[in-house]
Amino acid sequence: MLKTIKALMMGASLAVIAGQALSAELTVWDWKSGDPATASYYQKAKELFEAKHPDVTVNYVMQPNDQYYTLLGTALSSNSGPDLFLMNGGAQAKARFPALVKLDDKVADIKADLVGWEEFSDASGVYAIPLSIQGFVVYYNKKLYQDAGLDPAKPPKTWAELSKMCEAIKTKGEVPCFAMGNKEGFGIEFWFSALAATQWTAQEQADFAAGKLKWSSEPVKSILQAWVDANKAGWFPQGANSTSKFMDEYEGFMRGEAANTIGLISDVAHWKQFDEFLGPENDGVYIMPSPKVASDKTEGQPKFPLSGGIGYGVNKASPNADLALEFAKVLASAEPAQIFFNDAGAISSNSKIDTKGVKSPAGLEILGWMASSGAPTAHTNSSAKELEEIHRVSQLLLNGETTVDEAAARMDAVQADAHK
Repeated sequence: MLKTIKALMMGASLAVIAGQALSAELTVWDWKSGDPATASYYQKAKELFEAKHPDVTVNYVMQPNDQYYTLLGTALSSNSGPDLFLMNGGAQAKARFPALVKLDDKVADIKADLVGWEEFSDASGVYAIPLSIQGFVVYYNKKLYQDAGLDPAKPPKTWAELSKMCEAIKTKGEVPCFAMGNKEGFGIEFWFSALAATQWTAQEQADFAAGKLKWSSEPVKSILQAWVDANKAGWFPQGANSTSKFMDEYEGFMRGEAANTIGLISDVAHWKQFDEFLGPENDGVYIMPSPKVASDKTEGQPKFPLSGGIGYGVNKASPNADLALEFAKVLASAEPAQIFFNDAGAISSNSKIDTKGVKSPAGLEILGWMASSGAPTAHTNSSAKELEEIHRVSQLLLNGETTVDEAAARMDAVQADAHK
C-alpha cells in the first residue's frame, strides 16, 4: 500500500511538472490595449490564440505613450522585456532591429496579405509584422469655418489659400487656426511630414532617408522656417509646448477650441473619432498644402504622407519567440483586423478587410486619396537620433530660443552622427 501511495504521489508530481512545462505566458507591450476603442480587437486576438493554445496566457501590458520607447529601451538593453512589442514604423522600429528576431522566411505565409512591410524592414531583411496603415491629413471644423465667413465646402488647396483661411480664423478671434500639442515634440513630426509630402520630390525623400539631404539644405530648412513663421503669425495656440498631442490637442479640437488640426487617418485622432464628437456634417478633411511645391507635383494638388503605421516585433531574448511570432500573425490576421477597423477605424495592413461599410464623408475622402495621393512619411525615414533631437529643437524654435539656421546646423550634426 505504501508503495502504491508513493507511486501515485510521484505520478501526480510528474503531472504537475509536465503541466508547468507546457504552460507559458506571453507578455505583449503596447500603448493601445487599454483603450476602450481597441478593446474588442485585442480581446478577439487573445481569444483566437488562446483557443488554439489553451496552455498559453496572453498578458497585455499597456505602457504610457510618452514614455514608451524609454521604458522599452531600458528593458531591451538588459536582454529582458516583453516577448512581443508594438512599434511605430520607420525610425522607431529600425532603431530596435538589433533586438528583434529576423522574420524573413517566417512570414512567407502572410507576406502577400499585408502591406506596409517597408517600414519594418531594411536591406538585411524583415523584422516586424505591420498592423496598420497610417498617414497625416488636416481635419477642420466646418461650423467654425462658416462662423468666420469661410465656405466650409472649400477647404484650402494651396499655401496662399491656407494663409487666407488662417487669417480669417484669427480675425474672428474666437479660436486659433490650428490646434497644436508639442509637449513631447510630436507636433513637429506631423508638421514636417505633412509639408514634405508635397514640397519634396521622390529623389529628395530618398536622399533624406539615406542621410544625404541635410537639414541645412533649402528643402528641409524651409519646413522648419514655415514652422516658425506659422507660430509667429498666430496660427498655433499659446502654450503648444505645454500641451500633449495625445490627447490634449485632439480633445481641444473636438471641443471646438481650434479650427484645424493635423491628425491621423487610422485608429486615433482621426475621421471616426472626430465624426463622433463634431458630427459627420461638421467634420471636414483636406490634405495639408506646402509653401513650396516640388517640380514633380502640381500646385493645388497636394500629397499626404502615407506609410506602414504600427507593427509587432518579436524580442530576440524571448524564451517564447515562436509563440510570440504566432500571436503577432493572429494580431495582423483578417478577423481581428476587421474588428480593429470597424470599432476603432484603424486602416489595417491586411488587404482582406472590407471598407465598404464606411459612411463617413471624411473617411470616404481619405480612402479615395490613399489610392493616388500618398507620399513617404519623411520624419519616420530619418533616424531615431534625429527624431529625438528634433523634438527638443522644435520646442526651442517655438519659444524663440534658437534660430532656424542654428537648429538646422544642430540637426546636421545629429544626422551625420546617426549615419556614420
